[in-house]
Amino acid sequence: MPKTQAAHDAEASSHLDLMIEMTSDFAQSHDVEATLRLGLERVAARLGAEAASLFLLEADSGDLVCHASIGPTEVVGLRLAPGRGIVWRTVDLDLPQLVRDARLDPDFTNAVDDATGFVTRSILCAPMSFRGQKLGAIELFNKRGGNAFTQTDAQLLRALSMSSALALINTRLVAGMAEQEAFKRELVLASEIQRAMLPPPQPPHSPVHGVNLPARGVSGDFYEILPLADGRVAFAIGDVSGKGMNASLLMTKTASLFRCLAKREDGPGRILTAIDSELHETGLAGMFVTMVAGILDPATGRTVLANAGHEPPLLRRRDGFHAIDDGMPPLGISPDLFAGGCPESVIDLDGGALYLFTDGLTEVRAADGVMLGSDGAKSLLDAFAAMPAQERLAAVVRSLDGVGSLRDDVTLMVIEDTRLAPTGAFERSYAARPETLADIRSAVARVSHELGCPPDMAQDMVMAVDEACQNIIRHAYRGGEGDIVLHLDREDDLLVIRLMDFAPPVEVAKIRPRSLDDVRPGGLGTHLMRSVMDQVDFLPPPAGIGNLLQMVKRISR
Repeated sequence: MPKTQAAHDAEASSHLDLMIEMTSDFAQSHDVEATLRLGLERVAARLGAEAASLFLLEADSGDLVCHASIGPTEVVGLRLAPGRGIVWRTVDLDLPQLVRDARLDPDFTNAVDDATGFVTRSILCAPMSFRGQKLGAIELFNKRGGNAFTQTDAQLLRALSMSSALALINTRLVAGMAEQEAFKRELVLASEIQRAMLPPPQPPHSPVHGVNLPARGVSGDFYEILPLADGRVAFAIGDVSGKGMNASLLMTKTASLFRCLAKREDGPGRILTAIDSELHETGLAGMFVTMVAGILDPATGRTVLANAGHEPPLLRRRDGFHAIDDGMPPLGISPDLFAGGCPESVIDLDGGALYLFTDGLTEVRAADGVMLGSDGAKSLLDAFAAMPAQERLAAVVRSLDGVGSLRDDVTLMVIEDTRLAPTGAFERSYAARPETLADIRSAVARVSHELGCPPDMAQDMVMAVDEACQNIIRHAYRGGEGDIVLHLDREDDLLVIRLMDFAPPVEVAKIRPRSLDDVRPGGLGTHLMRSVMDQVDFLPPPAGIGNLLQMVKRISR
């Protein structure tokens, strides 16, 4: 007897209730496999199937794998290679398959029936997909009562399978987000542990300082500063191949080995040889470490270095930079390489500064894609050479933000000869804010006097620098955050003042003094600077520095 409209409406309402129940189950469940089985039970019961299976696509193998099974035969774990059977036809075509007599279908295989004794008469299979994303399929066997599945059954199963697919996608998204959040928390924790392992900031009078700037949350770079019992200072810098947690673990291990071995091994060459041996015993396959280790005697300025595949250190003296090229291959490559030990280089600092750095410094790229390189790194180190060591390293790192985004970790160390008095040059960094102008004026007045300027000339220097700094704050930074680096030095009978900032480069051609006949507020600062100074020029700045203003005044003998 045909169904009445009321019966059709009741059936449709019942089907909708089932879809809502299944979606709710997926949304609330913490066990996706259990929820899949429960949903399959409800679908099989609603459509009167003797047995049912739910297959999901496995990303790694590309197979369809049974994740839930209902009926007299348990087939969970059954794998179907691509292209085999009615289930794969359903997934490939992304259309329901209604097979009223399985024996007549060319894709039907009775291997499972032969193995289990189950007799398959009819099959209804619908794809689990949503907007082209294929997840698997739901397959029903043998409608109870001896009848075959109908087209109405196929439409319902298609709706239920689509609902299941959408719910499964949402469940996976939520699980993926939770996993990502957990991974982020682990990275934050690993980063905090790693930062805690780095040496603390050293006292200003210390001869060795370092800084680490990770490109990501966890760094593969490290540096160490270790005072020894006899007054010498052991130091090291290293870079682990690769990224992520494996690099972090190897970095932690190598740094720990250095701290332990530096207290008992005589010389950096023996330290690196011992670390290489330990890495081969317990190291990670395919990974290696580049590293420089050294020992400084602050009383004499004598420094002993050993290099294992790392960037050549740069020694800056009065006559410029000198690269220390002696070295061995990286640690952890082959146990035979260090069989004869690691050679050492002996350096007399002689009032100079020794820079150690990872390749993240020289490989920083500007907006045009050009790497900073060795020459760019030297220019950057030169620009801040008169600063105290800690401020100098901080200024170099800060300037890298102006060069371009970091693609690799950056670690930088400086080892100085602290026995000699400073050269007389003054260089400091100040926040580009109006409230710091008083400190800048005070510094210019004091240093100008110390460099031989008479009082009236020193006051002129103060006015010129004050006006230039106000222009930097107002026009270069436009009132935003930034820094101003002030440099004062005497070269023969010339007082040289340089002001550096990290703001976008100014258009020098537009900076012209306004006519004195044009009487109105502002705009006379450039005229004031040029009237009291002998030279006022914008010089090409090193990479990472926005603008470099130089003012020169001749000091009367």
